[in-house]
Amino acid sequence: MKKLVLIFQALTCILSCQAQSSSNKIPIDPQRWYQLNNLDFRRDGLIGLFDGVINTRVNTGYGKVLSRYDSYYPLAEGEAMTIDSIKFYDGAGSYETNPMILSVITDDWKRIPVASFTGMHYNRWVGAYPYDLSRFALKTPAINIRYLVITSTSFSFPNEIELYGTYTSGNTRTTPVAKKNIQLKQSLGVNAFEWDFEAARKPTVIDEERMKAVTAFRGVRHYIDWQKLEATQGSYTFNPTWSGGWNYDAIYERCKKEGIEILACIKTIPAWMKATYPDSLKDNENVPVKYSRNFSNPYSYIEQAKVAFQFAARYGSNTNVDPALLRVNKTSRWTNDLINEVKIGLGLIKYIECDNERDKWWKGRKAYQTGREYAANMSTFYDGHKNSMGPGVGIKNADPNMKVVIGGLAGTNIDYVKGMIDWCKQFRGYNPDGTVNLCWDVINYHYYSNDRHTSQNGTSTRGAAPEISGAAEAAKQFIQLAHDYAYGMPVWITETGYDINQASPLKAIAINNKTVLDTQADWILRSSLMYTRLGIEAVFFYQLYDNAPLDGGRFNTSGLINENRSRRPAADFLYQANRLMGKYFYKETIHNNSNTIVDRYELNGQSAWVLVVPDEKGRTANYTLDLGQAALAKIYRPRVGQDSMSVETVQASNGKLTVRVTETPVFILPVIATTSAKTAASADTAVVVAESMTQYEKQEAEAKIYPNPTSDFFFIELRNKDMQDVKVNIFTANGSLCQTQQFKKYSDKLLEKVRMNATLPYGLYFVEISQGSEKVVKKIIKSQAVNSKF
Repeated sequence: MKKLVLIFQALTCILSCQAQSSSNKIPIDPQRWYQLNNLDFRRDGLIGLFDGVINTRVNTGYGKVLSRYDSYYPLAEGEAMTIDSIKFYDGAGSYETNPMILSVITDDWKRIPVASFTGMHYNRWVGAYPYDLSRFALKTPAINIRYLVITSTSFSFPNEIELYGTYTSGNTRTTPVAKKNIQLKQSLGVNAFEWDFEAARKPTVIDEERMKAVTAFRGVRHYIDWQKLEATQGSYTFNPTWSGGWNYDAIYERCKKEGIEILACIKTIPAWMKATYPDSLKDNENVPVKYSRNFSNPYSYIEQAKVAFQFAARYGSNTNVDPALLRVNKTSRWTNDLINEVKIGLGLIKYIECDNERDKWWKGRKAYQTGREYAANMSTFYDGHKNSMGPGVGIKNADPNMKVVIGGLAGTNIDYVKGMIDWCKQFRGYNPDGTVNLCWDVINYHYYSNDRHTSQNGTSTRGAAPEISGAAEAAKQFIQLAHDYAYGMPVWITETGYDINQASPLKAIAINNKTVLDTQADWILRSSLMYTRLGIEAVFFYQLYDNAPLDGGRFNTSGLINENRSRRPAADFLYQANRLMGKYFYKETIHNNSNTIVDRYELNGQSAWVLVVPDEKGRTANYTLDLGQAALAKIYRPRVGQDSMSVETVQASNGKLTVRVTETPVFILPVIATTSAKTAASADTAVVVAESMTQYEKQEAEAKIYPNPTSDFFFIELRNKDMQDVKVNIFTANGSLCQTQQFKKYSDKLLEKVRMNATLPYGLYFVEISQGSEKVVKKIIKSQAVNSKF
């Protein structure tokens, strides 16, 4: 009997397949499908539905927040299909009470179900209608298709899907990703809180000890709990905040003065909103809506967009906000308390982030938004859903110049952003130039490099060096996404880092003679360099201080500053990198393999290089660098516990320099020989050296030499608190040492006269001033009879 059944099924399949001969199979790119749910990163999504393999079940993974969800397939520009027949290969499993539905979304945004799959049969092709097995043709062909949509559980799939009808291919041409002009300092940010600037015992003023620690970084992602800004609904506080008494004005003013860019991240929900939830669902990190509101409705998020408007009106650049729209709590908490005042357009904040990790799958549905739901949230936060909610709602209605950043995604799931973009197509439409009216300005995600390539999920056992952790692949995906779908929009990483507690699954490790802190420093600095190299336009490390120094859990010992406010080695390295090359722009990678990576940076036409061995074994390598016309070069290496790197002046051989490269990055700045006609007229030689490291030496401007030019002597003036001896070396233009002298330093100021050897010919020389491990190089010209006034 079983054989007869199988023969009957085979004949039915043959006849049905013959019935398709008048219709062509429609090609489907399985990689184009994206799911509106958190992903199991061990799975391959919906690829198995369209791979031609009929004997393998499709499973998109376990641990999903949504038990039933949509997956989208967008048609490309110019692509068209009409579906007249559908085939499902029915393998194991039955889903009669929870079927998979295939729908289409038409050009006018109508969603039309066209087929259903229940899995009620076994190892045979079935059609679009579960109770009409012999019918593969649709009763009504699907036309004017914009999207295909599959609604399902994680398991209720056939083994294979085939679509038949007519098909026109679209524009699938790809263009190269545009090169970004990124300064190294953009990748030297940190996450911090208001108590990292101000002491709890005196929260209205900057604590200078705390502030000194912050200045190691060039950017701060400021975590702001919504409760601080709006402890009572509709009553806003900034200085002081009624929750904690903090002075945000002072923090932002001081950061601007120090050249530190602030990313303000308004996150969590206030107590008055949390109170609307049942006790079992109360959580500060819930989706930012009052209980029972629809996550898909932009109007559900109006309260968050109102506080965002107040914040942007105060700290943004627009001075023309209507004061009648602004609300602060002008009452005092006690006698002589500071009183909040309305302020407009202070020009202190350029970037604002809408919440943090809205893809919180680990907290369940109350704290998780799909990409489309978060886009609805962002639309309200951005501009009051295209300014449809009245005055006083949304960032752009307070300050059109402020940039809105996506709340950093916890997972490396570009599907999430695809869902956001497609929501904008449907509900925000297109700009006059034909681009999608997106409601954010920066794409943002988080990545913690580890040995399982899973960032914050999975079963990692330790952190891993950034170049071998999968971090680069994730970055490339997001950058490609921004290029393909978001017009080259900037991509940021606002959380990355390593723990030092050896019980953490994100720990840095000791390598050979390097401690855990040394490795953390290497990997942190290399993360900055890698992301700059890849085109990530800003990086913020997690975080300034440890959450729980004795706890071995993830993120609890990721701090870059010690409890006593001193820098850990990682902060030393970032501080030194900024002092040396923070203003340099990444230009190209001239060598990149598993042995050595060599990046070239540039500032004002002068090159500098960064070299590193991208490994975690303590390896070294030799690399010969072409310096072009350089006669000399300086090799800088980061140092623990210092404000600046060690520096070694070396002579190039015909413009070539062989360097020992390690897993700690090495920085090389050349000395370039050029010709000056003006100098040639007043000296015996026409060789002048223009050093490319002038930016670094300007930061060491406490050292001066004069007069310059000179005929036979010059003065050295050095101002600092260091009492170590001062050594002076004089080099010729080709790097030969011709004179040396040493002086004692007894006070904050050294002033000494240095007489140049009478036998030295006229021309250009280098004066190297060293004190301990600190070195500064100045240029001086020996010329005829110019010292008479001294």
